[in-house]
Amino acid sequence: MDVLAIASSSAASTRPQTNPKKPSSFTFKPTIISQVHPWKSFPIRIIEAHLVCRMRTNLNGSGSCGSSDAFCRHQSLFHPLSRLNKTFSPLFGFFATSHGHRLKSRKHTSSLQEVIIGSAKVRQRVYVVFVRLVAAVFLVTSVSIAVSNTPSWALSEENLFFLEAWRTIDRAYIDKTFNGQSWFRYRENALRNEPMNNREETYMAIRKMLATLNDPFTRFLEPEKFKSLRSGTQGALTGVGLTIGYPIGSEGGLVVISSAPGGPANRAGILSGDIILEIDNASTESMGIYDAAERLQGPEGSSVELTIQAGPKIKHLALTREKVSLNPVKSRLCEVPGSERNYPRIGYIKLRSFNQKASAAVKEAIDTLRSNRVNAFVLDLRDNSGGLFPEGIETAKIWLDKGVIVYICDNRGIRDIYDTDGSSALAASEPLAVLVNKGTASASEILAGALKDNKRAVLFGEPTYGKGKIQSVFQLSDGSGLVVTIARYETPAHNDIDKIGVIPDHPLPNSLPKDEDGFCGCLQDSASACYVNNVQLFSR
Repeated sequence: MDVLAIASSSAASTRPQTNPKKPSSFTFKPTIISQVHPWKSFPIRIIEAHLVCRMRTNLNGSGSCGSSDAFCRHQSLFHPLSRLNKTFSPLFGFFATSHGHRLKSRKHTSSLQEVIIGSAKVRQRVYVVFVRLVAAVFLVTSVSIAVSNTPSWALSEENLFFLEAWRTIDRAYIDKTFNGQSWFRYRENALRNEPMNNREETYMAIRKMLATLNDPFTRFLEPEKFKSLRSGTQGALTGVGLTIGYPIGSEGGLVVISSAPGGPANRAGILSGDIILEIDNASTESMGIYDAAERLQGPEGSSVELTIQAGPKIKHLALTREKVSLNPVKSRLCEVPGSERNYPRIGYIKLRSFNQKASAAVKEAIDTLRSNRVNAFVLDLRDNSGGLFPEGIETAKIWLDKGVIVYICDNRGIRDIYDTDGSSALAASEPLAVLVNKGTASASEILAGALKDNKRAVLFGEPTYGKGKIQSVFQLSDGSGLVVTIARYETPAHNDIDKIGVIPDHPLPNSLPKDEDGFCGCLQDSASACYVNNVQLFSR
């Protein structure tokens, strides 16, 4: 029901204007469309909405009306009530007071106040309910997170040991997708479903967990094998004294590169070139050299059974493991007759592994060969399966006057850079050839890649193994350990060699011997099948 209110100035006022500052009176006559209480005409100074100001609501939209009615009386307000609250009935279209005179419909004013106060109370109650609801949701979420991070059942000692291994992988492993699986869900499922009633079952559960990563270099070592690994990097190894590699050509098994003089294998008559067919009745046909090295190592005094092919003969041997001192380097001076102008004196250095003695042994070999006035060097890294990363870096510094050695990367990009300023260089000027094959891996690939990309050496042989990742060793509380892939690396030319390898510049004859005496013989005898021209050896 609409009410039209018309305000107009007229001469209807009978009082003369004696004060020029006093405003003229005018008559307020509402035109009534339906029957309502009639409003009387009366003079007003200002038309104001008294109730609205008491609610401190500015109908102009400018904020609070103020703290007193006096302030409101200076605001000319003449607005529909519907702007206050759409739920109010428009029965009385306008409310106005003059000089404190209220409308005669007081009961409607009281009703309006009650409605507004009731609406405020409703809003307050809704707000309280909302705050309580938000607090409840936050509490439930917090409890859910706490429950999800801690199994809801009691954990046994074996469960806690499994969790120790799980946390080590969680924190250190390079691939934070964990080969595309939920690492937290795997933990919960393993604790619920995998038998862990004794330490052997827990070891099996850990191995099963690592197998899901599909990373052959991240592996678990029992206490004896972990102790053997650590002693091997320090220059001594508990085993049978064999250096093994992949055979040349298509023949199966693993080939003996060398046997440590005086070691168990050497005393049993195992020689370089012999083929290992079985280790403890396990075929080596598809066995990797890392798996085979673990099987050959073990506690001092324990035994291992080998099936060896020496020429046409097959031998079955039982060897007792013992501590064997490892010298990672062998060297020899190779004199090439008739080539006085083209590197007649070549220093050959065979680097077998990167233990704690590696870089010092290489320096010693260089000094010895230089005392024999060598013209060039050959660094043989064939079947060097790597070892300590820092020793690989230090060995590279011996041959380089400056440049980047390797970039260390994680799943976010380059994390670190290893380079050299030449302060550790010992042999940075003589011609250098590096020999590699598919048994060249890890730290030896870092060295080969650095020498190739910095144009320091010419590489000969076949593509290397392609182990472009770096592992770190973590000891667990019972003396066992984890070997964990923590990063990958790129060569100075930003080549990621993982599963690809370092590509050599030139091939080598398949029959080129892997020992120092045989290599020198191939340089000296031009009629042999393994002959290598010493000029071509250092030519780019």
